[in-house]
Amino acid sequence: MANRLQILQKLDWLTIGIYLVFILLGWLNIYAADYNPDHVTSIFDFHTRAGRQFIWIMGGFVLIVLIYITDYKVFEAISYIIFGFSSLLLVLVLLVGSVKNGARSWIDLGFISLQPSEFAKIASCLALSKYLSIKNQKNQQNKYLFFSCFFIYIPVVLILLQNDTGSLLVYFSLILVLYINGIKTPLFFAALGFVAVFVLALFFPIGVLITSFILICAVLVYFFRKRMRIVLSIIAVTIIIIFEISGTQFFVNNVLKDHHRKRIEVIINPESDPKGAGWNTTQSKIAIGSGGFSGKGFLNGNITKGDFVPEQFTDFIFCTIGEEHGFIGSFFIVVMFVFLLLRLLFLAERQKSHFAYLYGYSVVSILFFHFLINIGMALGILPVIGIPLPFFSYGGSSLWSFTILLFIFIKLDAHRSEVLARR
Repeated sequence: MANRLQILQKLDWLTIGIYLVFILLGWLNIYAADYNPDHVTSIFDFHTRAGRQFIWIMGGFVLIVLIYITDYKVFEAISYIIFGFSSLLLVLVLLVGSVKNGARSWIDLGFISLQPSEFAKIASCLALSKYLSIKNQKNQQNKYLFFSCFFIYIPVVLILLQNDTGSLLVYFSLILVLYINGIKTPLFFAALGFVAVFVLALFFPIGVLITSFILICAVLVYFFRKRMRIVLSIIAVTIIIIFEISGTQFFVNNVLKDHHRKRIEVIINPESDPKGAGWNTTQSKIAIGSGGFSGKGFLNGNITKGDFVPEQFTDFIFCTIGEEHGFIGSFFIVVMFVFLLLRLLFLAERQKSHFAYLYGYSVVSILFFHFLINIGMALGILPVIGIPLPFFSYGGSSLWSFTILLFIFIKLDAHRSEVLARR
């Protein structure tokens, strides 16, 4: 008992405080998005979204207690088992899962529906951190970076089969963990370059891009013509880029569903489909802009009340904040998220266990990606891929998964003094 009280004192209460503020604000904004002035209901009414979210919040507190009373060594010890079980759940979804919004990604248990892809993020973070920490002990981390990617690729492939694009893309944020663990800088920037070319291929005609890169190649070859090794490398990179551009065009035109292509087209040209694929983004921007500097006030968002913004409880919860609390409220949320991420980076850097160190960066990567993409969607500067805003969006699976993800790290941090040195 005394030991648990000591650990209780070592918990990072600043991070816990931010978490509590977030779930409280998220709950209030879900109530605001669901509020009907002609039919006022209690925030604790379990027939409303706010009432159900309260149940998820209480369930989250139970999960926090379970994490707290669990030996911190267990999380590393059973990381692979958790990953295997998570992968089996993703396979099970493909067989018996229910379809929502075009994605077969839910398991319906009757009284509750769960989205395994949300919890699979935790499994990938744990397994990836353990694998890299073990290989780091043997000073062979660079050799095993390629194999560590399987902890990212396996859930990505299974989620791709579910047609859940948003959840799929989140896993690529874990590349940051590979970089932190020692991936060579040229490889990291090569990965960024790959992403940049992919984006360019969405915005510009294939002929213009290929011609431009061939001209750049010709100029570089001329300047380095006396250094054959560099010339061959330039030619090889140019060929890879050409194949990537062609592959991107093929992927967009022949692999993506129509609604995915339209979402990309809306980002490139917002006016291309204002009443179709661009409706969500357009209405979200109108709602946020109508809030002005200080907002319309709590429960006074008329655009939100009019149900003009689809998914305003989940993917577009930020537009409720923008409309009712204006620039001040929106800026406060952004600043708080940035502060949380910086705090988690500070906690990660002070870990003595290499596993906890890598897991901390995994948590930061996942939260940052969700934060950036979700708010970018609401503001119309990023494609609508359907991922929740951590701790704010309605839904038990997302709230519980983010809670578990965060509090495992808080638990590991509380025991950092029991580890001799970072491996």
